[in-house]
Amino acid sequence: MIELIFPDGAKREYPAGSTARDVAASIAPSLAKRAALAELDGELRDLNRELEKGGRFRLIMRDDPEALETIRHDAAHVLAEAVQELFPGTQVTIGPSIEDGFYYDFARDEPFSIDDFPKIEAKMREIVDRDAPIVREVWDRHEAVAHFEKVGEHYKAEIIRDLPADETITLYRQGEWLDLCRGPHFPSTKHVGKAFKLTKLAGAYWRGDHNNAQLQRMYGTAWASDADLEAYLKRVEEAERRDHRKLGRQMALFHMQEEGRGMVFWHPNGWTLWRTIEAYMRRVLDAAGYVEVKTPQVLDRSFWEKSGHWENYRPNMFVCETVEGEELSLKPMNCPGHVQIFDQGQRSYRELPLRMAEFGACHRYEPSGALHGLMRVRGFVQDDAHIFCREDQVEEEVAAFVRLVREVHSDFGLEAKQINLGTRPTPRAGDDAFWDKTEAQLLNAARKAGVEPVIAEGDGAFYAPKLDFVVKDAIGREWTCGTIQNDYVLPERLGAEYVGEDGQKHRPVMLHRAILGSFERFIGIMIENYGGAFPLWLSPVQVVVATITSDADEFAIEATEKLRNVGLRVDLDLRNEKINYKVREHSLAKVPVIAVVGRREAEQGNLALRRLGSDSNELLSLDEAGRVLSVEATPPDLRRVEGV
Repeated sequence: MIELIFPDGAKREYPAGSTARDVAASIAPSLAKRAALAELDGELRDLNRELEKGGRFRLIMRDDPEALETIRHDAAHVLAEAVQELFPGTQVTIGPSIEDGFYYDFARDEPFSIDDFPKIEAKMREIVDRDAPIVREVWDRHEAVAHFEKVGEHYKAEIIRDLPADETITLYRQGEWLDLCRGPHFPSTKHVGKAFKLTKLAGAYWRGDHNNAQLQRMYGTAWASDADLEAYLKRVEEAERRDHRKLGRQMALFHMQEEGRGMVFWHPNGWTLWRTIEAYMRRVLDAAGYVEVKTPQVLDRSFWEKSGHWENYRPNMFVCETVEGEELSLKPMNCPGHVQIFDQGQRSYRELPLRMAEFGACHRYEPSGALHGLMRVRGFVQDDAHIFCREDQVEEEVAAFVRLVREVHSDFGLEAKQINLGTRPTPRAGDDAFWDKTEAQLLNAARKAGVEPVIAEGDGAFYAPKLDFVVKDAIGREWTCGTIQNDYVLPERLGAEYVGEDGQKHRPVMLHRAILGSFERFIGIMIENYGGAFPLWLSPVQVVVATITSDADEFAIEATEKLRNVGLRVDLDLRNEKINYKVREHSLAKVPVIAVVGRREAEQGNLALRRLGSDSNELLSLDEAGRVLSVEATPPDLRRVEGV
């Protein structure tokens, strides 16, 4: 007999070999019909799979949030079956569920087209309607390899051959169709439902290696209901409208080109946005007691060997050689350089905590296929800082950082979603006692800051746990933005020491922390969060003074100068174009305020202010417009200082 513990705490015994469906039927026959999956000690399982042991048990319905990943996984299998029915000779490779959907990689000589999507989707709906049973089968490894080789599925055979020797080989039979898979899956194809849609095609190398054959990847999305699918498609449409790459061109912020893959060419407007964010961050860090430093871009191989990066991070480093035979690397991160500054001279415990910040330019090799606008680049600048502190200062320093991050994110209009505590991964450095201590430090610190973190099992760095900050943007997407880690390893490797109150030398704890992450990625997030329509304090061009007639040119020039004198970023448009054309052009560039000047406004000393997205004008005197707009353009940190 096995004992199952149900969510309400009730315990029941069942014969060994019972299935989750048997358990459901023992409670109510209707429950056995409605159930889609089971969970045993946190592991999702097929309903018809035997329960080998007892434990905490619950049944999962199709509409439960936990079932969504299986909807997508099953949809991938339905897609693969549909493709092979429609295009005989196509080989299937891998097809996992992913965030918001699924994909399947296919090997086929002829290219697919998005024009194929309607008939593939129709075939998928047909397979769903078949209500074909999905059955788990355990196979002998050699028999499984032989089967897939016989039917021409050479990629599947290769996967099986490369699995660990002790791996159980499981295949899932979906009607007459068979696929290699660990599962779990629903009882039949009808549970997938029809709230799915194929979305795009892409190339993919077999096993991610560019030396291997290129496959065709077909993406799709799947949801529990048509309403959820429709809401998702609207979010996607809105996200495409806000795409930072498109808006970056439209607003003349930046561009990227093949000769500098993963590198950004910042245009005047984009660099103004950058400098505005950098100035804000510098003020915030100054107020929080940070000192700013600057470390070299290029350092010798021996330095990176000592820090451990050469051994662990070499494939991601840009390396060069000099004519003198030196082997150098562009820095992929700032932390080792900060330890060098800490190590200069003798440090006292009285100097701690030492909060050392750098807007540090770093370079990391990313495969060209992984690059994505500002979100994934090879050259970037971090709002990086490292806090050197005593062990008894860790919790208070981390708590202060948590409060600082939440304030900064709020100032930029991002909603705090949660803080994740990444715990010990496998493999990792240090023993369990070390991880117990360091995880407790971050947990207690978050609680001191009034936040209960969400535990992300195994998501820590190999040398230390971390807190990751998750925010939501204007259309509900989640971004990990900001992190802090407590590092005991690098100070040891690089010999960082301070003299304690006892007169003895001690190792500091090094807190690695960033709020924005990289400036590039954060600016990409900001562009998409606001759809390019930045609040006045962030906008690269805050006001455009635009004339209706040349009679107003002289006053427009005077107005531009006065608005600039009160600290506003102002452009002047005296072109011989109709005012509607000018308004439309500057609106497309997301200029927040257009100050329209005609003959009447010039004679009366007024500006007709038109806000982005509004069809009406607000008539103000030049002096009043300057006062109103300069207050509105005050950055949020200065508003707090000035009490505005």
